[in-house]
Amino acid sequence: MEQHRQFVAAQANIFKALGHPSRLLMVEALRHHEKCVCELQSLVGDDMSTVSKHLSILRQAGVVSAERRGNNIYYRLTLSCLDAFLSCTSRMVENRILSLSRILDKN
Repeated sequence: MEQHRQFVAAQANIFKALGHPSRLLMVEALRHHEKCVCELQSLVGDDMSTVSKHLSILRQAGVVSAERRGNNIYYRLTLSCLDAFLSCTSRMVENRILSLSRILDKN
């Protein structure tokens, strides 16, 4: 039973890592191909130290990995099942927005 709790806690850590809009935005961008940290900083618009903290959380959760090339660090998505999960949640959010829009248009 304790081992199962540890397993679930580790899974929850992945969801916590994804639970910030800036981190989710970075993960969305990494679905397509790897990016250097400067591209991710530009994408989210935060200062470099904040972006580095976000990326550290994603790395610790096993969501992304990093590789240094010269002066740049490149990140890639390592949790491949996230692509399907994010596609699924995007469709669900889009459907909710469309449904809400239809309800508001009727009023």
